[in-house]
Amino acid sequence: MFKILARRLALTLLVGIALPAIAQQPAWPKQIKIVVPFAAGASTDVAARAFASELSKHTGSAVIVENLPGASTYIGTQAVAKAPKDGSVLLLTSSSTFTAAATKPTVPMDVNADLLPVALLSEGPIIIGASLESNIKTPAELLAAARAKPDLITHGTGGIGTFSHFVAELLDDAAKIQLKHVPYKGASLAVNDFVAGRIDLMIGVYSTIAPQVKAGRVRLIAVCTLQPHPAFPGVPTMASVVPGFSAQLWVGFFLPAGTPPAIVERWNRELNTIAQTAPVREAIAPDGSLPRAISAEEFGTLVRTSFNTYKKIAKEKNIVAD
Repeated sequence: MFKILARRLALTLLVGIALPAIAQQPAWPKQIKIVVPFAAGASTDVAARAFASELSKHTGSAVIVENLPGASTYIGTQAVAKAPKDGSVLLLTSSSTFTAAATKPTVPMDVNADLLPVALLSEGPIIIGASLESNIKTPAELLAAARAKPDLITHGTGGIGTFSHFVAELLDDAAKIQLKHVPYKGASLAVNDFVAGRIDLMIGVYSTIAPQVKAGRVRLIAVCTLQPHPAFPGVPTMASVVPGFSAQLWVGFFLPAGTPPAIVERWNRELNTIAQTAPVREAIAPDGSLPRAISAEEFGTLVRTSFNTYKKIAKEKNIVAD
């Protein structure tokens, strides 16, 4: 009888020890918000909505996407920076937030101090398109034209300090050329002039000019990856004429600074898992983007390295956005 009681007591103690360990994993918030600092319909917004659907299935929570565009993404980023530090509000943004921060003389917040990198969703290659009027068909012809006419071969962007602007500056340095930047108040305005042949090149994500490429109104001449990209068969790399040159736009999730490490790590695991699901992969595929699972610390390093690069270029080239 004593042995039976001892065994029962031991079992009771073990259960008592195990229960707190199980209870340590808190329930997901009943409602989760993903803030997108871009307009509805943008590629980041499309990815966020696919993600929200899968996230709801995984967590059992109600997940909503809120678009807060404007002020170079600062409206949305500020909203998240001021949100509760309980994991209920996430920011989904791209490299563009950090190029903007690197070029503004005054900023309403410190994106590096006020936001906490959580998980990288994807990286997508930058492509280079050429106007049919330019007669530029290959990366080699682009370099030849730029060297023959320094600061005369034009490239259009959605504005000063945009990610596309920075990629062009990086290409100028790497290839020792000088393209002429023509900033517009929005990428759609640049596309209109691009199709009309009033600017020679556009550099950016594929979705910006995809309809025009498919319609044969402009041509795709290069992808900015080290190796040929499976999403763009037959399109040569810029690295084939500028060894080592590559440029990719990253998209990732952030939480408010000060969010407890346990919440950050839990979100990192969950977001990395959902990024591999078929609906999310399909949502990011049009730009040739691929999910990449890394730790929160590794993503933080990527964000800081990117920002320092942008800041250095902005200082050297005197790039100041309004």
